[in-house]
Amino acid sequence: MSLASSPYTEDLRLAHMIADSVDAQTMAHFTRMDFEVETKPDLTPVTVADRQAEELIRSQLSRARGRDAVYGEEFGESGSGPRRWIIDPIDGTKNFIRGVPVWATLIALVDHGEPVVGLVSAPALGRRWWAAKDGGAYTGKSLSAAKQLSVSKVSRLEDAYFSYSSLYGWEEIGRSAQFVQFTETVWRTRAFGDFWSYCLVAEGTVDVAAEPALNLHDMAALVPIVTEAGGQFTSLDNDPGCTGSNGLATNGLLHHAALKALAPHLDAPTLDFG
Repeated sequence: MSLASSPYTEDLRLAHMIADSVDAQTMAHFTRMDFEVETKPDLTPVTVADRQAEELIRSQLSRARGRDAVYGEEFGESGSGPRRWIIDPIDGTKNFIRGVPVWATLIALVDHGEPVVGLVSAPALGRRWWAAKDGGAYTGKSLSAAKQLSVSKVSRLEDAYFSYSSLYGWEEIGRSAQFVQFTETVWRTRAFGDFWSYCLVAEGTVDVAAEPALNLHDMAALVPIVTEAGGQFTSLDNDPGCTGSNGLATNGLLHHAALKALAPHLDAPTLDFG
């Protein structure tokens, strides 16, 4: 499997070119810390860096893929059609505004409802992860300097490494007890958070990642990266890909057990993990 075998290789190349431009812009803000922080109606922070990054991505997509629809965290929906670019200009804004280097720009392409391209660029970490349908998942600094990704082979929860963002939100979905029990079942836990948890699943260094509340722009780019590395990505209720309101990513071998532990209301014997 190689990127050359994917019908979306050129879309992925475009995503890399756009990310190169955006990285330079976001890193300039991050280095200087020259922005004010506003609070959106949903009480999450936003900065001029978030908005400028999305504007830059939209501008380049307009020139290169003018017929495609675009959905972004900051400016919503534009255009229509079966091909839809999903943008999170800065995933991890709370880290960004505090000078923590764990933040990234997420760019995805969804074709007829299926996430087929995903790119995560974390310039402050000097890392990038990407995937295209049927082309594998990779990490590195560029297309020419890349390592193919593969999920772990851990098959028991008792041996699994679990990453999440925080305790916040699990009680709101009525699963705080299940979450705590899950952390006591697995071998090790760490709150790497946001995009990084899922990229680490794709790398095979973490076996399970989950969050109780996510939006489309949080997940769309991550789905191809996890699945092309051999893993599985669903909601906590087993909705496929990024169609749910939360996320569970595993190496595949652990998906059944993780779902059963975190969503005990599901009829585990009839779950479809295809």
